[in-house]
Amino acid sequence: MTNRLLSFILLAPLFIACVNKKADTPDYQTITTPTGTWELVWNEEFDYTGLPDSTKWSHDTEGNKWDWGNNELQHYTAYDSLNTYVHDGLLTITARVDSMDGKRYTSARLITKGKGDWLYGRFEIRAKLPTGVGTWPAIWMLPTDNVYGGWPDSGEIDIMENVGYNPDTIVSTAHTKSYNHVLGTQTSGYIEVPTCHSTFHTYILEWEEDEYRVYVDDQPQHYTFRNEGTGFAEWPFDRRFHLLLNLAIGGNWGGRMGVDDSLFPHHYQIDYVRVYQRTSP
Repeated sequence: MTNRLLSFILLAPLFIACVNKKADTPDYQTITTPTGTWELVWNEEFDYTGLPDSTKWSHDTEGNKWDWGNNELQHYTAYDSLNTYVHDGLLTITARVDSMDGKRYTSARLITKGKGDWLYGRFEIRAKLPTGVGTWPAIWMLPTDNVYGGWPDSGEIDIMENVGYNPDTIVSTAHTKSYNHVLGTQTSGYIEVPTCHSTFHTYILEWEEDEYRVYVDDQPQHYTFRNEGTGFAEWPFDRRFHLLLNLAIGGNWGGRMGVDDSLFPHHYQIDYVRVYQRTSP
């Protein structure tokens, strides 16, 4: 056996391992955007069948007893496949006419608290929204530790909200002690996405120390909230936050025009959730 052949035999497994490792690396592991290069640190591709992965998601039901502060009409269930189920690469959150605990509707609210908590980063959530008067799907973030006090003092980042009576409009909003809807001082960004119910779109937050920006797909940012440098009342976004995905029914905003029961069940589908940290400017 020649030395050349022997060398090939010895190196072949290493070569194959390198090829396989490269093949196992997703093309979204490192991404470059107009704002810099970002590295994937957490993701959920929903590449399984069954209930949402309990190592990444919890079902939040605590607010059922006080209507979640918004006079919402749904009862959020926990680990009920009728309301949350993963299949064919998609998470589906389903709202149903299905009386429970004195509520006419059931739905679900998923959170990453204690399983995915971040300070700054790029967050990509690809989703297809339900439509119909009375629906209120959302993608948003809340503080994990409430360092500055209860809502709204510790902040809230609304990446995507949509209400069924205004179906083409995506709304993004910041809530802080100084800027919130109770005082009527909140600021919001709006973008028209007429196909948000028929096709998937990617809802994106880029959150940094001096500001955060919200986008849909590859469109220019439609909302920017800046750090004024005046303290937590205006900028509480210097602490870790977690993600929430939920489909509310009715409520002070979602139910402003009532609820059309003839349109149920409603399905809110999420293709993936990806979280990145910046690696370069």
